[in-house]
Amino acid sequence: MLQAIGDAQIPLLAALLLLGCGAKLRRVLRTGSIDEGLGPTALLPMRLRRPLAIIVCALEGGLGLGLILTAGHCHWHGGLATTVRAGTGLLFLIATAALIELRQARPDVGCGCFGDFSTAPVSGRTLARSALLTVAALATIGLPPITALPTGRDALVALGVFCLELLLIAALSPEVGEALIRLGYSEPCEVRTVPTARTITMLRRSKSWRRYGDLITAELPVDVWRELCWRYVVYPASYLGEPAEIVFAVFLQQRRPAVHAALVDGVTGLPVPWPSARTRSGRSLLTPWRISLRLSPAIAATSVPAPQPDLPFSSDL
Repeated sequence: MLQAIGDAQIPLLAALLLLGCGAKLRRVLRTGSIDEGLGPTALLPMRLRRPLAIIVCALEGGLGLGLILTAGHCHWHGGLATTVRAGTGLLFLIATAALIELRQARPDVGCGCFGDFSTAPVSGRTLARSALLTVAALATIGLPPITALPTGRDALVALGVFCLELLLIAALSPEVGEALIRLGYSEPCEVRTVPTARTITMLRRSKSWRRYGDLITAELPVDVWRELCWRYVVYPASYLGEPAEIVFAVFLQQRRPAVHAALVDGVTGLPVPWPSARTRSGRSLLTPWRISLRLSPAIAATSVPAPQPDLPFSSDL
């Protein structure tokens, strides 16, 4: 029984460490900031938060992989396995102490253990979970290697221990409720958070960019603004030797957003047709799509939009 309990800790701890590291990396890809929302970093000065967040994420990933690689009977088992397991226990011990301090100093901040899912303030359940994982990690020190999967009664005991401990950790995890809420909730696009850098990256991968990118004369946009579910990006362009602007409308979603484009005169702001080289059989390659835009950078910088003539937009859909 004790052997089965000990063997169940290693895959469980490894899975939780890798899951926490992956959740933090997912937040980095979504927000572009590795230290945003990672609870214990809020206790440190601003200049130290990012380095600590990187170190914590790297330790979680490294220790999770180390637990897996040193679990069996191989040349890596022995002193290295003991070091990895002791490091895992030390990491959870420090995390428990940091969460206690965080609960006292910043009761409004989540623990950040699993990225976006750990936004709830640190509670007694969070501390109990961290303490339980600390004990589980320290209990693995000195255990013999896992040589083979158990069979028969031993397999049932190991599976039962693993499931019971997993249920206990789930009961102590506020993130489970948050995950269930998100599964049944679809965020309205009007309030969806999509960083501007993400929008520009997706724009540069779109068909509209590939079709009209050679008309653009600058690397950076001259104006960017958002209206409800769309973000508008304006680039300077050249049309028949005259200054012009290409206005891209990008739908706010994380992957494969709809992108529309319109070409306007750089002086008057009036829409102009696309160059004839981009037409075939007298018809545009793209379907016109009309939407009202405000074009002036000076007007776009204000909070009140100015009416502008309707522009014929081309869609890449």
